Amino acid sequence: MEIKELYRLYQQHPCITTDSRDCPEGSIFLALKGESFDGNKFALQALEKGCAYAIVDSVEFRTESLEFASAQNNSTEGTSVENSQLYTLNSKLIIVDDCLQTFKDLAREHRRQFDIPVIGITGTNGKTTTKELVAAVLSQQYNVLYTQGNFNNDVGVPKTLFRLTKEHEIAVIEMGASHPGDIKTLVETAEPTCGLITNVGRAHLQGFGSFEGVIKTKCELYDFLRTREDGLIFINADNEHLMDQIGDDENIWITPYSTSPDNQYTCISGEVIECNPFLKFRWREPLMTLEEEGRSTKWHKVQTHLIGAYNIDNLLAAISVGINFGVDRKKICAALEAYVPSNNRSQMTVTEKNHLIVDAYNANPTSMQAALENFSLIQAVRKMAILGQMGELGTESDKEHRKMVSYLEQAGYDEVWLVGDNFKDIDCPFKKFHDVEEVKAAIREHCPEGFYILIKGSNSNKLFQLPELL
Repeated sequence: MEIKELYRLYQQHPCITTDSRDCPEGSIFLALKGESFDGNKFALQALEKGCAYAIVDSVEFRTESLEFASAQNNSTEGTSVENSQLYTLNSKLIIVDDCLQTFKDLAREHRRQFDIPVIGITGTNGKTTTKELVAAVLSQQYNVLYTQGNFNNDVGVPKTLFRLTKEHEIAVIEMGASHPGDIKTLVETAEPTCGLITNVGRAHLQGFGSFEGVIKTKCELYDFLRTREDGLIFINADNEHLMDQIGDDENIWITPYSTSPDNQYTCISGEVIECNPFLKFRWREPLMTLEEEGRSTKWHKVQTHLIGAYNIDNLLAAISVGINFGVDRKKICAALEAYVPSNNRSQMTVTEKNHLIVDAYNANPTSMQAALENFSLIQAVRKMAILGQMGELGTESDKEHRKMVSYLEQAGYDEVWLVGDNFKDIDCPFKKFHDVEEVKAAIREHCPEGFYILIKGSNSNKLFQLPELL
C-alpha cells in the first residue's frame, strides 16, 4: 500500500494508537517495537478491542496472512465461527516493511496538509526550555502546536505532528539526538521551515563518537533548511561553533541574537541584570533596525521565574522568534515573565526546611558546569549540592567526572553529595552514594536544614525523588 493510499485510510480513521491498552473505537493500531516489547504481539488484541485496522511488520504476520488467504480460498460452507473471526481480524491487518518508518512517513504526509510555519528546535542543552518559551511567546498571537513534554525522538515527533489540525497556525517541534543521523531523520519527517540550535556541548559522546560528531549531527537541521528557498535560522551569534557552520553562506537567512555588546548593532541583544536566584534581564532589537525605523533604543526589562543566568540565551532565542513572527513587544515580555518552569528543569522549590534548585532531568558536562557556576553566584548563607553522575560519555567519562569534582573542591560549598558509581574511584572529601535509595536513607536519618540545595543529575539518577524529602 502506497503512503498516500494509507494516508487516505488514516483520514477515514484519524486516530493512530501505539498502545494496545488504549484502543479507541475505529482507530488504527500501529505496532512499534522497542528493546523490551513488540507491538506486533498485540495487534490482534487491538483489533478485538475496536481498532479498525492494525499496521504490522512481523514476518509471522506475512506467513499467517498467506495461510489465512489460502484457507479461505479452500474453505467450505462449514467454516467454523472461530476461523471466520480469525480471518476477519486478519483482513484488517496492513503489513508493511517497517512500522516505525511507516509511522514517520504517515506523519510527514499529515504535516504536508498544512501550509504553516514549522519551527524545529534542537541543541545539547536548553532545547525543552527554549521550546516552551517560544511556544509561550507565539501563543500571545497564534494558535500554536508544540511538543509536549520531551516527545522529541523518532516516535515522539510523529506523535506531535499527528496532533496538527486546521486550527493551528504555527508549530514548534523539539528534536533530540544521541547518534549521528538522528536530526536528519527528524527534519525529514517534520520538514521545518525555520530552525534553532540552542547550543552544542559534550553530551552523548558515546553515541556521537566525539564533540565534532555532536556538532555535525545538530547541524543536520541547518543542512535541511539550506534546501528550502525560505529556510530561516535563529542563531546565537556568540556561539562560534554554530556560526562556523553558517560561514558566508548566502543561501540561507539568519536572525542572530547575542549578549555581546559588540553585536548590539546587528543582533537582538540582551544582558543579565541580576540572578539571585531568579533571572532578571533586559533586551532590545538591533540598533541598526531601530535607527532605520526611527524607533526608541530603550531596553525592555523582564523579571523571569527561571534559575540560571545561562537561560538568557534561551530567552533571547524566544524573543527572536517572536519578533520575526510579529508578536507585540509588550506581549513578548509578558509571556516570558509569566512562564514558570516545570518537569524538574531549573525549578525553585521552597520547603519548610530548605530552598531547592531542582534541575534533575538532564546532565552532561556542559549543563553541569553551567549549573554549578550559576549556583556559585547565588548569595546564600549555606549551600549544598546533590549531584548525580553523567551518563553516555564513553571513554571521556572518568575525565569529565574528575573535572567536575575538581571544580567542586574549589567552589567552597558547605556540603556536597555525589550519587553514582562513576565517582567511587575519585579521591575527594565529599560524601558518595551508590544510588538515590542510599541518599533517601541518609536524608531520613538526618535531613539537611537551612540550606540552598542544588539537585542536579540525569533523569536516570532519579534525583527528582528527593525534593519531597528535603
